[in-house]
Amino acid sequence: MSRPTHNLIPGLGLGVIGLYFVIPLVATGAFSLWEGGDNYGLAAYVALIHQPKLWQSLGLSVRLAIQTILVGLVVLVPAVFWLNLRVQRLRPLFDFLSVLPFVVPPIALVAGMTTLYTGPDWFVGTANYLVVPYVILALPYTYRALDVGMRALDLKTLTEASQSLGAGWMTLIFRVVVPNLTTALIGAALLTIAIVMGEFTFANILLFNTFAVYIDYVGQTSATQAAALTLLSFLITWLAMLGVLFTGRGGRGQVQIGGAR
Repeated sequence: MSRPTHNLIPGLGLGVIGLYFVIPLVATGAFSLWEGGDNYGLAAYVALIHQPKLWQSLGLSVRLAIQTILVGLVVLVPAVFWLNLRVQRLRPLFDFLSVLPFVVPPIALVAGMTTLYTGPDWFVGTANYLVVPYVILALPYTYRALDVGMRALDLKTLTEASQSLGAGWMTLIFRVVVPNLTTALIGAALLTIAIVMGEFTFANILLFNTFAVYIDYVGQTSATQAAALTLLSFLITWLAMLGVLFTGRGGRGQVQIGGAR
């Protein structure tokens, strides 16, 4: 096989893959602009902008994403820190637990939660309850992002240096470790946003009108508006993924130790 032909095959493969993803998006975008017959315009987008339920559902999903990020990081940052610093022998257990959301179907998880879990009405009876399954869904991505970030640090040296300056454990984690995990934290947060914005099963079964549920509702009433919302959802997801990509490409700065008090 000649060298020009050999070099052409990977390019053709990438081109086919690119067309596989681009053609449906272009078709969806064209359909979202269709106004009947041969007429195309922004009527679907204008109609969506003036629908209060869109902004309510989008605002709810954004709020749940922020809450999920905060809860997930508060729980996992100390846990992954302690895992890498003191209890490396438990890594197989942590790895096993982190992949359980891939194994357990969401429908089984939500059924178990609604059956077994009871709590105060201000929590269980509100959309805040979705934070619990969302943290579980985001666990594999958050855990992996934080674990990679932690393993890139010399935690033993950082711990000894910080404690020699009089830092306690909380100061060590929040003023020494966390500032050196910027890339991992941003990556985990963006992945969580992508998951929460697109999650449908939990919200639909628990009867909360999140952004994904609203897209499904619009799809039953207006196909062109549903196509427009699908593109918006895709855009949000890809912006999050691009954020992860560019954050991961950022140069690794030198490890810094914040002043301990």
